[in-house]
Amino acid sequence: MQELKERIVKEGKVLPGNIIKVDGFLNHRIDTGLLTRIAEEFGKYFNMDEVTMVLTAEASGIALATAVATYFHKPMIFAKKAKSDNIEGLYQSDIYSYTYKKKVTLLVSKEWLSSDDKVLIIDDFMANGEAMRGLCDIVTAAGATLMGIGCAVEKGFQGGGDRLRAAGVNLKSLAIIESAEPGNIVFRDDD
Repeated sequence: MQELKERIVKEGKVLPGNIIKVDGFLNHRIDTGLLTRIAEEFGKYFNMDEVTMVLTAEASGIALATAVATYFHKPMIFAKKAKSDNIEGLYQSDIYSYTYKKKVTLLVSKEWLSSDDKVLIIDDFMANGEAMRGLCDIVTAAGATLMGIGCAVEKGFQGGGDRLRAAGVNLKSLAIIESAEPGNIVFRDDD
């Protein structure tokens, strides 16, 4: 998606440790118009008529997943990273968070995800693909059908997306970054 790539180049920041900061428009301060256009773009790659549930992980993916769910009139659920006393019966998956540099457990209530669901996972950013793997595990545990994964920005050089594709997952990332250093972000050619 050309508009997204242009925003990454213009406003994104490359920080030490291969951190690519896009929080000025994607996941902290949010350009809601851009999120709507990203949602529309995902409709070109996934059969949204068949999708029954949009799933993401807490917290930065929530805004984009909400935009996709709203645009296509679908319910949305997010995997929590902390158990609260008011949730009973959980699907869970342990992952390693690249952002927080620690193990976290993704949790989804069995009340909101079932074997009848056809799930589209949406996230704003993918590095190693651990959150996506964990969400896929939850979809599998629920007996639901994974329709695919839509990701706004993927760090292609970290291999998470390539591992998911090699495992047969229908993954579409709208901007795949092959390399990044201050002043020079290189994107993978579109498929």
